[in-house]
Amino acid sequence: MLVQMHFLQNYAPSNLNRDDTGAPKDAFFGGMRRGRVSSQCLKRSIRLSPVFREAFDADGLLGVRTKRLPKLIEDELKKQGADAPTIEAIVRRLPEIGRESKKKSTAADKEGEGDKTPTREAESATRQLIFVGKDEIPRLATSLWQRYRKIGPAKWPKEEISEITKGLGSSLPRSVDIAMFGRMTTSSAFEDVQAAVQVAHAISTNALVQEFDYYTAVDDISGESGAGMIGDIEFNSNTYYRYLNVHWEQLVQNLGGDVDVARRATLVLLEAAAKAHPSGKQNSFAAFSLPDVILVEVTQDNLPVSYANAFLKPARPRGDQSLMDASVALLSDYMERVIPVYNLEAERAHTALDPSHQLPRAQHCPSLSDLRNWLEKQLPE
Repeated sequence: MLVQMHFLQNYAPSNLNRDDTGAPKDAFFGGMRRGRVSSQCLKRSIRLSPVFREAFDADGLLGVRTKRLPKLIEDELKKQGADAPTIEAIVRRLPEIGRESKKKSTAADKEGEGDKTPTREAESATRQLIFVGKDEIPRLATSLWQRYRKIGPAKWPKEEISEITKGLGSSLPRSVDIAMFGRMTTSSAFEDVQAAVQVAHAISTNALVQEFDYYTAVDDISGESGAGMIGDIEFNSNTYYRYLNVHWEQLVQNLGGDVDVARRATLVLLEAAAKAHPSGKQNSFAAFSLPDVILVEVTQDNLPVSYANAFLKPARPRGDQSLMDASVALLSDYMERVIPVYNLEAERAHTALDPSHQLPRAQHCPSLSDLRNWLEKQLPE
């Protein structure tokens, strides 16, 4: 079964997701430049949103992406009663996790090494970010302690890290965010998780017009006239189409067969995706707008279909139309064409701020709560 979610959302002037130059990200689509918000940005905003965290944090069902695995294991070993020399010996090897490969280091890996003395921060961190479930930390600490005792204090410092992690057994987290968004590591201590949720880059339905804000700041104390500093920042304003899908069976599998948590996760994902915002430059722009239209589709076939091509020709308001009006019209027209041609059978429902924004072949729900209730009835028990 597949659950698909589509959003149309307008943002006032903003810089939601920056590239390496500090400019808002963009993309070339349909022969024209469009505004873009990356899928990584959208997923992080969902993961860290109050809606998502309040739903699962108390139950320990959230993971953390970090290089500070040694510190987490150190704290856990102390709770488990390990003595100081044992903890120090185990933790000293943990920054090597993720570097089990026998391949020679690349130039990039060696950059910063050589004659430089490693910082304390570098010595206490893994090379790669590891997405780890909170329930994995106690199990991993216990396994490391047992492995340490088996190898022995004398051999432990010389043992290949690949042999240490291989003997731990891979760990599968019971974490909603890892189950949804997946993880990949190069360490045998952690099991790779195939993402159950796919998130597209949001693209603007309209052609992009990039603008610049020139600003100055005045020294409050000096009494001098004129600017104490000068700067500029790029920004834009767009109506975005966002799309994501949930592969139900994969989500249940990733959660160890827990259907109840999978149901909760899917429903919370809908609300979090509707209410979460990218954090880029929000102190400067405060662009906190909610979606005008949300469409949810539930299909038995695992055939994901994005409606992004509805905006292959960018939306252009006519007469007294708004950009959102024009975008909804394009989406509605595309659905009317693509659904019958490909026989896209699905249960559909949508909610919209404007009563005139109706989508074809979809039940209308007055509110997000009603849409969530509708989706709850579609999910297996």
